[in-house]
Amino acid sequence: MGGMEKSLRSFEAESGHQLGDEAFAAWMDGRDPLRHFRAQFHIPKKGQLPPTSKELANLDDDCVYMTGNSLGLQPKRTKQLVNEELDKWAAVGVHGHFEGDRPWMPIDECVVGKCAKVVGALPEEVAIMNSLTVNLHLLMVALYEPKPGRAKILAEGHSFPSDFYAFSSQAEHHGLPAADTLVELWPRDGEHTLRTEDILAKLEEIGHEVAVVALSGVQYYTGQYFEIAKITAKAHEKGCRVVWDCAHAAGNVDLQLHDWGVDGACWCTYKYLNAGPGGIAGFFIHEKHWKDDAPPL
Repeated sequence: MGGMEKSLRSFEAESGHQLGDEAFAAWMDGRDPLRHFRAQFHIPKKGQLPPTSKELANLDDDCVYMTGNSLGLQPKRTKQLVNEELDKWAAVGVHGHFEGDRPWMPIDECVVGKCAKVVGALPEEVAIMNSLTVNLHLLMVALYEPKPGRAKILAEGHSFPSDFYAFSSQAEHHGLPAADTLVELWPRDGEHTLRTEDILAKLEEIGHEVAVVALSGVQYYTGQYFEIAKITAKAHEKGCRVVWDCAHAAGNVDLQLHDWGVDGACWCTYKYLNAGPGGIAGFFIHEKHWKDDAPPL
């Protein structure tokens, strides 16, 4: 039984309700210290959603929004904040680049500190820039340094497609065939998630050949929350660098990227951070690499 299942079974016993009962969900909601934040978001009504049939649902009810993994809900303050910038543009024009509470030229600096807290990093280790895949490429440019005998990239067999393409293109950029360079991790037959013990065993087996371990903090398809600290420590023991795609982890689960010694990480802000479509992505590089001879970013 995994840690999450143990916790749920403990809550089940404490609540007196079965895990699958609506009463259990209500009990869990009632003990959530963050439940008041729900009121700060626009929740679509069922009647506003294209697939909803009035024969099957009360169209005036709030929907049950389960797609924050794709696009988070809109915070109610969004329109106000955007209008403030439009008003500033109208009022002062080009001077908005350097004037006001949120000057546009260093606009990312307004949120770096908060984002660093979300991922457990020093503010100096974080930048808000680009898109997720661009940042993943930049991390690989800096941290993937293949050498004879140590050139492999260890990744999930079910990586997010754009991650897989990024890993493949980085291998090919160095003149290495992607099919031979990428080592894919797959669950055991009949299972849907990767066992930590199997990841550690693979590192023990071939870690001396691996340049970079590239995994997701939370697996986009199964929702598996990887044991980032344990896997990172084992990879370092074998001489590998570790990059984590935290697109489905940032704002969703606890992250301590600095303390865990993660080499690099990236994430998007439009999922669980609710920045909206086109939200700029996040980038982390551990301070231990600041004096490396890796290509400057």
